[in-house]
Parts: sequence; C-alpha cells; structure tokens
Amino acid sequence: MDLLGKALLEYYEGRRGRLLSCHSSLETTEEVDPGYFFRGFSDMPELERQALALAHGRTLDVGCGAGSHLLYLQQAGLECHGLDASPGALAVAKARGVQHAYEEDILDFRVGNFDTVLLLMNGTGLAGTLGGLAPLLRHLASLLAPGGQILLDSSDIIYMFDEDPDGGVWVPGEPEYYGEVRYRWEYQGLEGPEFPWLFVDFPRLRGAAGQAGLEAELIGEGPHFDYLARLTRAAYQPEDSGVTTKQRL
Repeated sequence: MDLLGKALLEYYEGRRGRLLSCHSSLETTEEVDPGYFFRGFSDMPELERQALALAHGRTLDVGCGAGSHLLYLQQAGLECHGLDASPGALAVAKARGVQHAYEEDILDFRVGNFDTVLLLMNGTGLAGTLGGLAPLLRHLASLLAPGGQILLDSSDIIYMFDEDPDGGVWVPGEPEYYGEVRYRWEYQGLEGPEFPWLFVDFPRLRGAAGQAGLEAELIGEGPHFDYLARLTRAAYQPEDSGVTTKQRL
C-alpha cells in the first residue's frame, strides 16, 4: 500500500492540509506534512544543501521521492537519475520535471557508472538493519564510476533513550542495535505495513563501509545528532568485495 505516494499525489494535485502519521517502534508518532517533500533548496536542512553542493557528474538519487533534489541538480546542469519504490512518488517526480526516474528496489538496480550516488533524508534507512548495511554499501559501490562518491546522511539516535545517573544510557535488548527502528504510515484512515529503517552512528557506518571496500569521511554534523558522510572506494579492494563497473543507462 503506497500511502506515501498517495499523499504526495494528492498534495501535488492541490489537496493540501492532509497529514501523514508515522508510527514507530520507539512508541512515537510524528505528523508529517507532505509539503515537506516539495521543499526548495533554501528550505532544505544544511546537510542536504551541503550534499547537493558536493554532487557532481552523472548522479543517482536513491529514494528520490517527489524529486526535489533531482530538480535542483538538473537545473545545475547535471545528468540526473532517480530511483524509488513508490509509484506515486515517481509519478509526482516526473510530473514536476524529473527526466529520468525508475521504480525499482535499489538492490535490484544493476546499471551504474555514476559519479555521485545520493542517499539523503536518513538514507541509511534503506539498509533496514545494521546487518544489511554492508551489503547495501557493497552494491552501491558497484554502481560507481572510477573516482565516484556516495553521499549519505544519518543520525545517531542514542539521545532518544534514557540516561542512567552514572551517565550511561539504557537501551532495550531488542532489537540487536538501538538504531534499528520499525515504522508504519497512516493516511486518511488507511494503515500501511510495517517496514524497517536504520539509523546508524558514524563509527558503525565507517565499519560497514570498510567491509564493503569503501572509505568513509565525515563531511559535516547537524544540530540533531545527524551527520553527512562521503564514501569512496578504498585503495585496497578485498577479493570478495563485489565491486564492479556497470554499464551506463
């Protein structure tokens, strides 16, 4: 059930004021205005603006949503491609002027030679779990052109858990890693299925990147325990890294 896509389509068609509810396994509910996905460059968080400023060459935006990042980069003259699993979101992106957009799971996407791959708006969430992060990064590395880069942001959500009097932080035993969260969309009386999402601290991101034959560089930090990182191919590639060069679209 594509509730996010439905909300984006209705917003684009002029039906405003209808909020999405995002329920999480952390026992929180956030009300989300679909208009947030239509924001222009000046309304984006600083780390997103930094990432777009660093993007160059042939660019793939993974989880492109309504296409706001792609539209900005297209205007800057870049060859841009978007990928999303939401047909509704892609319909909006194309209607807004995104030139190349594809409905496909990122792990099934096999065409590469991208100079920049973007995973923004807590893009590590697509890994689902900490164990899924290294395989995702290994696959993304296979889509890079020589000298290419992956730009992604995430957050360390340790701040959401209670602190002990001695300064330690209590986290539940399940899931295995505290940054593994499950979400569920609700919109106009409809409820979608649960889906996993990963928030990962930078040291663990760097470790997973190393397993994928990549080096992680911390580019910037935001005010809410969030950060922007750049991943590039390491000088030494393990034999089983799976990093290959794919054909162009």
